[in-house]
Amino acid sequence: MVAVVQRVSSASVTVEGEVVGRIGRGLLVLLGVETGDGEADAAWLARRIAGLRVFRDPAAGGDRRAPERSVRGTGGACLAVSQFTLLGNCRKGRRPSFTRAARGPEAEALYDRFCELLRAEGAPVETGRFGAMMEVALVNDGPCTLIVTSPMAIARRTGGG
Repeated sequence: MVAVVQRVSSASVTVEGEVVGRIGRGLLVLLGVETGDGEADAAWLARRIAGLRVFRDPAAGGDRRAPERSVRGTGGACLAVSQFTLLGNCRKGRRPSFTRAARGPEAEALYDRFCELLRAEGAPVETGRFGAMMEVALVNDGPCTLIVTSPMAIARRTGGG
């Protein structure tokens, strides 16, 4: 599993003119589920994202280099959006290959499980709509954008597991 995590002041997802998920301050998580991903990947990623210390501690004053709080510690929330295109391979030609992306039912089940596990880690979670054409709006705070990949997925790609 791979996630692009953005610290946001606000974010929302709209499907066919209807807002289906919206958060204020928190994390926008764009999630790609790869063939071979499983429960361990989802659990690791949920723990890691819920615990990321990317929010400033008010006690640190104006020091922007001192992020000390996680989304759990700020009262923030997560907006999780499934995005198989994160797994696009652009090494050959001009058309990305998505052969690493998990197929629909498998990917949806792990996306849903990731959201459950993130909630279990203490983070309120809003979601997009799996498989739908979505419009994602966000106000990036910082900007602060991180790419987080489960170690099991890295090991599978490199032949280490």
